[in-house]
Amino acid sequence: MNSFGAGAPANTKGRDLETALQRSGFYPRLVADVVNDALDGQESLAHLIHLETHFDRTEVHRHITVLVLTTDMLVITHVDDHQLDDSGEQIVAQVSTESVPVTQINSVVLSYIYSQPQDYKPSDPARELTLAIAWSGGQRVEMAPASCGDPACDADHGYSGSIAQEDIALRISAEAEGLQAVADAKAFARALRAVNTGTGAPAHMALGTTRFPAFGARLGRSHYRR
Repeated sequence: MNSFGAGAPANTKGRDLETALQRSGFYPRLVADVVNDALDGQESLAHLIHLETHFDRTEVHRHITVLVLTTDMLVITHVDDHQLDDSGEQIVAQVSTESVPVTQINSVVLSYIYSQPQDYKPSDPARELTLAIAWSGGQRVEMAPASCGDPACDADHGYSGSIAQEDIALRISAEAEGLQAVADAKAFARALRAVNTGTGAPAHMALGTTRFPAFGARLGRSHYRR
């Protein structure tokens, strides 16, 4: 049974996913067809949609990342658009999809930023969240010049750096995308962890019950690594 799409029965999560894609406003019919094809008939347990817009001189570039979790797979769809002429009349969409068995996922990392931690209360939401998922063993290396801490020292201390394992990382900012976007990303990570560890989705995320929070952002900041 298809998760969503014209002429096909749709479960609650499939309808929520289709609604979220429509709300994102980024070629929703094209993206929905691509996602539906990548799901290959599997039903959606949870989804996360991240839309980024950035400006390059006179051009506007957008790309969307759609994560869909099923009982067996994490399906990642990424769509970019590009202008072929200065007037912007000729546009192409570049699409990539990847299906990762949930048993292959090595780690699900959540990084938070909180404002004024000295005044923290349990009800305080995170200001920013980064969701990083690793499954292929790919590593990201960040390097920077090292220093000895002496501001007057001009000696060459080489470089220091860090290595992080990730295949995809989405950065969600409450300031740019709203507090609900951060909460939705956290909920998706919780559902992914539950399926990945074999504990099953939490009761409030079960198929056909309450709606899983849809996540759509028009001015998100993220990066996608293949």
